[in-house]
Amino acid sequence: MKKVIASLLFVSLFASSAVMAQDKPKPASPPMSTEATIASGATIKINYSAPSVKGRTIGTNLEPMAGKVWRTGANEATTIELSKDVTVEGKALPAGKYSLFTLVNGDNWTIIFNKTAKQWGAFNYKEADDALRVTVKGGKGSFTEQFKIEAATNGTVTLLWGDNKVSFRVK
Repeated sequence: MKKVIASLLFVSLFASSAVMAQDKPKPASPPMSTEATIASGATIKINYSAPSVKGRTIGTNLEPMAGKVWRTGANEATTIELSKDVTVEGKALPAGKYSLFTLVNGDNWTIIFNKTAKQWGAFNYKEADDALRVTVKGGKGSFTEQFKIEAATNGTVTLLWGDNKVSFRVK
């Protein structure tokens, strides 16, 4: 009898935890990643959380995209990890793990590689910890509801969100 009761308790606990796991909502900005190995043999790994537009206007009531450092995603700061020393837009960047921030000024996007990889959003961002800043031209692309970062084997890293599209080159 004790074995039957113990078995029933185990089954009911297992079933209730399975049901609770199914009811857990998906995060509003789910974790995403992209990875590519480029011609130099360096591997680029990027981890980020992907916010969605959801009918809002980027730069107005969703992420102030002008004149303010943005965490380039949601939740924890986006990280980029480089397995070897590389150049980004022709400027040297040592191998390592960095937080990735952006600063938008009109069509110019400043891509920021910050030495403090583990930080929440841009709340504790310190410019003094920047390892590298490069400025690239942003443009318009096809509408992308959910923020996306793509790393390609040719070294192009592209940020897509709303109708914004900006790329930078890693060699």
